[in-house]
Amino acid sequence: MRKARMYPFERNRYFYGKLLTVRDFESEQKYLNNKRRLLNRLLFGSGVVAGMQVVAVDDKTITVEMGLAIDYSGREVVLPSPVTLKLSMIEGFTNNEYKKNVYLYVAYDEKGREPVHSVGNSSIRGEEVSEYNRVLESYRLFVKEEAPSPSSFEHVRLLEDVAVLYQDAHVRVSQRMPRYVNPGDVVDVTLVVEKTLQTARVAISFDYESDGFDPVGDNGAHIEFTEPRDGQDTEYRLTYSVKAKDRPDTAGKLTLPPQSVTLTIGDQRVPIDHAAVHKVEIISQPVMERILKTWYERSLDQAAEGSAEQEICLAKIGLLQLGSTYMIEQVERVPFGEYVPNASLLQRLSQADRSASLHRFFAEAEAYDLEYDAKPKLDVRYHPERNAFDFKLGLPRPQAIQDEIATGTIEVPLELNAKTGLKFFSRGRRNYVTDEIKHGLGAGQVTVVVGLALQDTLKASIYYGSQDVFKGTEYESDVPNVDFGTIVYPEHGSFRIGMRLNGSTEADKLSVRWWAFKKLQEGESSAGSDAAGEQAVRLEAAPGRE
Repeated sequence: MRKARMYPFERNRYFYGKLLTVRDFESEQKYLNNKRRLLNRLLFGSGVVAGMQVVAVDDKTITVEMGLAIDYSGREVVLPSPVTLKLSMIEGFTNNEYKKNVYLYVAYDEKGREPVHSVGNSSIRGEEVSEYNRVLESYRLFVKEEAPSPSSFEHVRLLEDVAVLYQDAHVRVSQRMPRYVNPGDVVDVTLVVEKTLQTARVAISFDYESDGFDPVGDNGAHIEFTEPRDGQDTEYRLTYSVKAKDRPDTAGKLTLPPQSVTLTIGDQRVPIDHAAVHKVEIISQPVMERILKTWYERSLDQAAEGSAEQEICLAKIGLLQLGSTYMIEQVERVPFGEYVPNASLLQRLSQADRSASLHRFFAEAEAYDLEYDAKPKLDVRYHPERNAFDFKLGLPRPQAIQDEIATGTIEVPLELNAKTGLKFFSRGRRNYVTDEIKHGLGAGQVTVVVGLALQDTLKASIYYGSQDVFKGTEYESDVPNVDFGTIVYPEHGSFRIGMRLNGSTEADKLSVRWWAFKKLQEGESSAGSDAAGEQAVRLEAAPGRE
C-alpha cells in the first residue's frame, strides 16, 4: 500500500465507449484493496484474529493450525488448512547452535497461478510468452533466531518505557515501567529476564537511583532476583513499586547505574557497560486521556506505515540441545500479545468491567508470623493495571501461656463505731464475707490470691499476706492488718472472700484486689482460650452487699 498523502485514492470512471486496458483493471483492484487495508490497519490493528495455534507434534516438528491474521499493512493473511513442518526445514532456521529460542513468524505473500499463453505479448515478441492468470494471496512462514525488541511493538511504545540492561545470544534483561504517571501514584516497575532453556541460572541485584520517585516497601531501592533452582521457564518477571512525587508536569527518571548492578549467569559474573534509564512523564491530567491524546495526534504516515515491515510472531519455541541435534521443549503461542479482538467482544468486556475494575479496588492479603515480642509489620503494594492492593501483614506469634488468669477489685466500706471510736465493717462486725464472685474462667478448680491495695496513688502497691512483717521498715504503711480466706466453688465458676480486721485504721474503706489462676489441661491450646482469658481479665467484681 503506497503512502496515502502522496497517492490519494483514485478510482475508475466508466463511460460508454471507454477503452479499458490493463492499467484500468489494476487501478480498480488497487483502489479496493488499498482502501480496505488502510481501514483494517487503522480500525482493527494487527495480529492474529482467529486460529493459527502452533503445536509441537514431536521433538522436531510443529503444526500451525488454519487461521486468519491481519498484518501491519492491513493485509489479510489466511492459512486455509493446517501446515505441518519440520522446524529445520523452515526458512531462517540455522544449524549453527541448538541451545536457543527461535521465533516463528507469518507474513503476507503473493504467488502467481494458472500460467497461460499470452496472445498479446506473442504478437510483439518472437518467443512464446506465458503469464499467470491468477494471483494467489498466500502466506510465508519463517523463523528468526533473535528476539524482537520490546519497543518495536506499537502498543508497548505507547504505554510503556522499556530499558534494556543486558543482551546477548542467550540472555536479555530489560525493565519496563509506565510511560505516564500521576503525582502520588504507586506504579509497578517490572524486571524481565529472558533466557534459553539450557542457559545457567540467572541472578541479578542492583540499587536504582530515582529522580521524581520514592521507593515503596521494606527493601528501599535495593532489588534482587534469583532464578529458582527448578526453573524450567524462558521468561521471569519481578515486580517492585515506586511512588511518584507530587511534581506535576515534570519528567521523572529511574536509573540502574552499571556500577551498582551485579549480574551472574551460572558462576560467572557478567560486566554491565551501560546504564538502563527510564524517562517517565509525571502529568496532572488523567493518564488515559494522555495516552489517547498521543494516539490521536499520530500522523497518517505513523499510523498506517510506522510498522508496515513488521511481521506477526506466532510462537516462541524453546529448544534443548541433545548432542549433535535438538528437541522442541516448549512452545509459547503469540508471545508478544499480537491479537485482534472482536469489536463486539470488547464492547461486552467494557460493560462487564465498567462497574467492577474501573470503579472498585480489590485487595489481596497475606499474613506471616513474627517473633512474639516483635512489632507488627504492614507492607502495601498497589497494582494499577488491575486496581488491586497487595497487603502483607506480619503478626507477632502469641507467647506460650500455661495458665488462664482473671483479676478484679472490690471496695469494702468501713464505718466508725460511736461508742468505741473504732472502725468496723459496714455490717457491724470485725469479720466480713463477700457475696459469690464470678471469676470468668468457667467451671473447674482455680487458685485465688487476695491482697490489700494501698490507697495512696503516689505509691501504688498491693500487700499480700501479713502486713506486720513490714513494721519498722521503710516499707511500713498505714494499710490495716487484715487476714484473708477464700472459698472456691468449682462447679459454679465462682468464689467468696472472707476477711478479718485485726486492728484500727484511719481508712474509710478497704480496696481488695483478687487474682484467680486456672491451670490448663495438658494438650489444651492456650490460643483457643485467649478470648475467654482476655474477657476474664477485664472483669471487675461487684462491691459486697450492705
